[in-house]
Amino acid sequence: MSSLTRELLIRSRPSDGGAGERISITPEAVGFEYLGFSVRAMAAGETISGETGRDELGIVLLGGRFTICSSAGSWSHIGSRAHVFDGLPTALYLPIGTSYTITAETEGELAFCRARAERLFPARLIRPQDVSIEIRGGGNATRQINHILPPDFPADRLMLVEVYTPSGNWSSYPPHKHDVHNPPDEVDLEEIYYYKVDRPEGYAIQRIYTSDRRLDVTLTVRDGDLVLIPEGYHPVVAAHGYNVYYLNALAGSARSMAASDDPVHAWVRATWTEKDPRVPLVR
Repeated sequence: MSSLTRELLIRSRPSDGGAGERISITPEAVGFEYLGFSVRAMAAGETISGETGRDELGIVLLGGRFTICSSAGSWSHIGSRAHVFDGLPTALYLPIGTSYTITAETEGELAFCRARAERLFPARLIRPQDVSIEIRGGGNATRQINHILPPDFPADRLMLVEVYTPSGNWSSYPPHKHDVHNPPDEVDLEEIYYYKVDRPEGYAIQRIYTSDRRLDVTLTVRDGDLVLIPEGYHPVVAAHGYNVYYLNALAGSARSMAASDDPVHAWVRATWTEKDPRVPLVR
């Protein structure tokens, strides 16, 4: 594995099925300006506490049911899916300067998506019925997008979506990038991909490249892995036989997801005449 591959692909910590932190990054550790991210598994009855500090925080319930008490409000018995392939998400947005305590009512797993922020916004619970579903692409590039914190969500920088890619399909396709501040056509965003696969032996392939090939890597990603997207185009394909989920966290120069396609491959959009009937994968 090359040093660049190691820098962009972060493996989750080995797990024996117990509780604990699976993965954790800070902006400083990975060369980002805004984004931090961690995932923690919790046992039933376990309690943890934390503070958002100068970050705004999106807590995505990957699975399980929780009670969260904070200096910005309290929410009891939240979470309705056992795992990410079991239904739509519940999430909680907490603003800067907030302390919180989380108690797991069942065993479960949480993703903590952070972005450095300056402006204060209200805390808000996002329930499954609040999440809008988009079916994007066509043919074997059809995928499901669950919008959790879209650009019009009242937050400073953080944006969150879940993406479900059926077995054998392409995603983030045609390859697109968002590394130049040129609104409204494109904005400069840091991004992470946090992966789940519906079978433990499954995998996906992700390529990250710039048009001048200064950056050009191809990664094999497995359940629980994290991929950093500092720049460049970044398409994904799910291995045949395995449905692939990823959680995208984004933050950058504007509250927008504007991106530009790789002009070499943009023509494929015109060939999409129908959607893959397997999508949506979760409802």
